[in-house]
Amino acid sequence: MSLLGKTPRLFKKPTPKGLLGVSLRQNAIAYCYLPDDISKSDESSTQAVCDKVELQASDYVHTLAELIQQQHLKGTCHLVLSATQYNIIQVDRPDVPEEEIASALKWQIKDLVPCSPENMVVDYFYGPAMPDGTERLYVVCTPLDCLKAIVEQLNRDEIILATITTEEFAFSRLLPLSDDAQLLVCQQPNEEVFIIVVRQGRIVFHRHLRGFAQLGDKTSDELSFGLLDNLSLEIQKSSDYFERQLKQPVIKAIKVLIPTSNERFIVEKLAANTNVPVSLLTLPEEFADYRHLAAAIGATISPTTVTDNVAIQQEQEQG
Repeated sequence: MSLLGKTPRLFKKPTPKGLLGVSLRQNAIAYCYLPDDISKSDESSTQAVCDKVELQASDYVHTLAELIQQQHLKGTCHLVLSATQYNIIQVDRPDVPEEEIASALKWQIKDLVPCSPENMVVDYFYGPAMPDGTERLYVVCTPLDCLKAIVEQLNRDEIILATITTEEFAFSRLLPLSDDAQLLVCQQPNEEVFIIVVRQGRIVFHRHLRGFAQLGDKTSDELSFGLLDNLSLEIQKSSDYFERQLKQPVIKAIKVLIPTSNERFIVEKLAANTNVPVSLLTLPEEFADYRHLAAAIGATISPTTVTDNVAIQQEQEQG
């Protein structure tokens, strides 16, 4: 899913080599840069540059301009919006032809989001059909005026902005393709926690949890004092709704991506509160040290890459 198709392209130009994932956060910009599109070359994958810069004066445009200039970034870019920059609303599918859905949705959600239909960029994806057969859509909405300046900045010089997506989609691309439903509990430092259920590469359920942004600042004792019990409860609520209310397949695995010094401790505690196997989400080897930049990484890789890396790791463990 990309919101870019809903905004006008400013001009066309030849696409330079290179691949760039940019993840906007509340107080920083994370990026993953693969020069000369080395994402397609296993031998060169260690050349990837992954880092983050602090946001200057709450100005994404100025910070992006300096980042691009200082790091000499170029190539195809995939942008991941911060969770504070968009809303996702679940609605019934409007009774219009497919090509008219996006336009109809603007008026359907106008009272549910803080921007007018005239200043609204929307896209959507299908959720699981309801037990009564009703089709439900997840509508992604962001204000056009906030997005335009960022798009213009990224489309300058030697960068071509190819897609604009959300954190949910960036995180979901880090999971290996599977016919089984997998639940991912994920977070980037100082941001809120997501619960995402993915099956066959598609997001089939998601929740944005409030109140867990400071997980990384807690000691193991502080985590044990109710906070992880609350997180376990939210995971169980999500699993129950997905399986019982939506009548979807049983979740077979829970993966965790909460990049803190206590990440393994969190996995152990969550595993103690459920009968579903809980484990750390494995990133491709070249990105193993950049879990705190996972959304930017997810914007640059394909599920096939993750599947291949997981298969290789399993073979090594078995051998």
